[in-house]
Amino acid sequence: MEISKLSEKLYQKLLSKKTKEKSERVILWIALVSFIIHLLMIGLIHFNIITINEPSNLLKNPIAAIYTPFSFILVYEVYLLIYYLPKSTSTYISKQYEIIALIIIRRLFKDLSDLSLSSNWFSIKNDLQFTYDLLASVLLFYLIYLFHIQRTKVYRTIENSKKHLSSISKFINAKKWIATALVPVLLIIAIYSFLNWSISIFHPLEADAVSFKNINNIFFEQFFNILIIADVILLLFSFFHTDEFHKVIRNSGFIISTILIRISFSVSGIINTILIISAILFGLLMLFIHNKFEKQLAEEIQASNEIEE
Repeated sequence: MEISKLSEKLYQKLLSKKTKEKSERVILWIALVSFIIHLLMIGLIHFNIITINEPSNLLKNPIAAIYTPFSFILVYEVYLLIYYLPKSTSTYISKQYEIIALIIIRRLFKDLSDLSLSSNWFSIKNDLQFTYDLLASVLLFYLIYLFHIQRTKVYRTIENSKKHLSSISKFINAKKWIATALVPVLLIIAIYSFLNWSISIFHPLEADAVSFKNINNIFFEQFFNILIIADVILLLFSFFHTDEFHKVIRNSGFIISTILIRISFSVSGIINTILIISAILFGLLMLFIHNKFEKQLAEEIQASNEIEE
């Protein structure tokens, strides 16, 4: 009982609406200040006021400065993902999709600073990557829109039996425990990734620095590994709540979708883009078919009730 109270207290401290609003304000201020600092550093290097041996591309073009505040905003989006985890599985998954779409948008700012703008557009790697990311961002935006439509559809009312309410309560508590545990993990990975990122900017040739090639993936690559574990635990807990075939398949499909997103971090170019689009398309199709099941079951229940009357 004491453990349950402590868990609830921690949950309210870390994931309450008030904490969310405070975190949002703090992150926005950090994003604004980091953008100004990044611009100042680019200016100081450009006018040779400070000298950095072989600075990364993030310190050469003012457009690349947008990359820094976007990174902090993305960390807040990950916090929102954890915040919504106990509230709704489909909302939690849609947040994952929104994060990967924002990573693509953030990458566009880096791509813009690397463009060659020559007649050999389709033979230059950076220009091709920009093209892939530009098309992918539009397609992902539309797929996420379709996912939002599907996740808001409700066909059956919740059964109000004591057993059903008890199983829902236990499942929600399990999700709260997982969400509470994920917050310190988020902070540790974010701080560690930020330090590595700083090293990669100021000392890009250091052996221990994160390579510039993978700078889009730092933090998110590690965090999505943790998410896969959390998703599997949630799937196992969901069996205590329901054993309905279509819900089990949907939840399993969401895990596969998360794994595909995680795999996308280990590749680059068009394969990366294809994996990300495939992950969200797969999740969308799983939810769409799940809703077809729900609609059919709702119609069967309604028909059964009408016969009884």
